[in-house]
Amino acid sequence: MSWFLDDLAARAAERERLGLTRHLVPHTPASQGGLLDLAGNDYLGLLHRPDVIASAVAAARQYGGGAGASRLVTGSLDLHERLERELADLTGSAAALVFSTGYAVNLGAVTALTDADTLIVSDAHVHASLIDAARLSRAQVAVAAHNDLADVERLLRERTQRRAVVVVESVYSVLGDAAPLAELADLAGRHDAVLLVDEAHGLGVVGERGEGLAAALGLTGLDHVVLTATLSKSLAAQGGAVLGHAAVREHLANTARTFIYDTGLAPAAAGAALGALRALRHDPELPARVRANAATLAGACGVDAPAGAVLSVPMPGPHEALAAVEEAAGHGIRIGCFRPPSTPDGTSRLRLTAHAHHTRDELALAAKVLREVTGRA
Repeated sequence: MSWFLDDLAARAAERERLGLTRHLVPHTPASQGGLLDLAGNDYLGLLHRPDVIASAVAAARQYGGGAGASRLVTGSLDLHERLERELADLTGSAAALVFSTGYAVNLGAVTALTDADTLIVSDAHVHASLIDAARLSRAQVAVAAHNDLADVERLLRERTQRRAVVVVESVYSVLGDAAPLAELADLAGRHDAVLLVDEAHGLGVVGERGEGLAAALGLTGLDHVVLTATLSKSLAAQGGAVLGHAAVREHLANTARTFIYDTGLAPAAAGAALGALRALRHDPELPARVRANAATLAGACGVDAPAGAVLSVPMPGPHEALAAVEEAAGHGIRIGCFRPPSTPDGTSRLRLTAHAHHTRDELALAAKVLREVTGRA
């Protein structure tokens, strides 16, 4: 096996040469001497909120450290069912099914809703979990140009398969732009297709109540619209959910392998998500605040305001992106960067995430640093 470690070393050296090496980044809150965070996904600022933490702790004390089994064995808790009802209520969906991660949700939903007689029409910018799900499915996969309605319609019109599933995100995590969901739902309906919308970056951020883009547009009552979402961003927890018609919930509980063969969502995570949903109800201004903060950051960087909390700034290359991250850190600001293969267009970008709890003074400092960093790049 002498080739094994030699091969890994060669690949590591090539990543380093290209500026594509990744490192684990420790999390230290600004309140504990860390950097001002413009890189994490705590969009609503609920990750360290005392009532959210208390909800997680109470759930762990009552139910234990884990669910203990698959939800189809003995691992389905009333906590899960309460979380599903509240998620369905927020989004205006008929039913919800909670999984252990957002990644598992997308793998399970796409593979369970397709078969060999299905065409998956996937937007070119969807998340890796959706790309992997399409690869794992038995379906034929066609990649549509980003947010190109004409391309989606052409692919649906020319298909030979009986079934079709159009896969998009409500708000995209690299460019920060929104999908034309109303038009896509209409297209899917006219061509007898399902529209699967990943609300990872819309839930908690888009809409007056943080209900997400599909709900804000009144699409969640349509039988052919299915949502997926993660609980690890705006809801400051872990896990994911599928939302849609009650028949979708029943089908996935019986066929989604990432649900059937996985341990149920840990009680503490479910408790934290429920606490975050309560916080969102009690502070309904949070979605508008995070969008306003995102617009401020975008203005400092000279890019368009995003549809949600995430924005990105194009950089000349990966080395320049990493240098900008280091320079910002030297001024007390933590930002992230996207480098290939994480970017659908192959460019390197600075990645910034707005948080609802950032103060005016913090935003002013961040804007000053970002203008300097992006101006030099």
